[in-house]
Amino acid sequence: MRQPMKQPIVRPASEPTRFPPVRRLRSVPRRGRARGEAATFAHCLHAEWIKIRTMRSTLYVLLGTLVFCAGLAALNGWSAGEEFAGMSPADQAVFDPLATSLRGYLIAQITLGLLGGLVITSEYGARTIVSTLASVPHRGRVLASKAVVLVAVAFPTGLMVSLTGFLVGQAALSGAGAPHLALSDGTALRGVFGGGLYLALAGLFGLALGAVIRSTTATVTTLFGVMLIVQAFAPALPGGFGDWVSTYWPPIAGGQIITAYQDPALLTPWAGLCVMAGCVAVMMGAAHAVFRKRDA
Repeated sequence: MRQPMKQPIVRPASEPTRFPPVRRLRSVPRRGRARGEAATFAHCLHAEWIKIRTMRSTLYVLLGTLVFCAGLAALNGWSAGEEFAGMSPADQAVFDPLATSLRGYLIAQITLGLLGGLVITSEYGARTIVSTLASVPHRGRVLASKAVVLVAVAFPTGLMVSLTGFLVGQAALSGAGAPHLALSDGTALRGVFGGGLYLALAGLFGLALGAVIRSTTATVTTLFGVMLIVQAFAPALPGGFGDWVSTYWPPIAGGQIITAYQDPALLTPWAGLCVMAGCVAVMMGAAHAVFRKRDA
């Protein structure tokens, strides 16, 4: 015998369908922000400090520069001191004991410029620049933090190189009976402090070149050409062009900061350093423009 089918319960149209109440989830505070937003400038500085401190080349470059420049100061001081007695009166009048002991800046500017270039070209070579820019999309912040950390390393190193070269070179000059300076002399203090500033600017120049070129080899080649080759061949350049290069070429003008004898045909020490600083500022601006628009 068939069972009668149950009729479905039909609710009146006026009666709304009731659903169980929905539990409202308690909001949980977010422990971190979106990627890149939490990377403040202080975080960038800390990260760049770790990078430059853990690069194997950093210690080698800094110690090698210090030792080489101290040895060169001793050699220059001893050689110049031995030759001073046999110089003509005109040559003795323009003898520069400060520049003699700080001549190692010619090599130090290359090594610290190389360190500045490595700060960014090493990331391009290892492709870690991709993760850096993914963590910090604000590229100006990345470049600025690299520059600040580089100066924090290059300026004390430049001061140490200049101070060591000065003390060693002046001791060698004094032992040879040639004119020499004391550290308390205002000219000596200007040369040591200004030498540190110049070498820090050389490091920033290398950083700017590295950001534009992105190749360590090409950066080193360019540094040699700009800072050494042009300076060596400037006196051989013809006419007014050679005079202009000898006066206003930034590395030559900036190098006046370590001289005690003032050549009237050249810029004064602080004016020359300002020319170098202006050149570095322009290069850093160009590096920022390229770094901000170019793909990683």
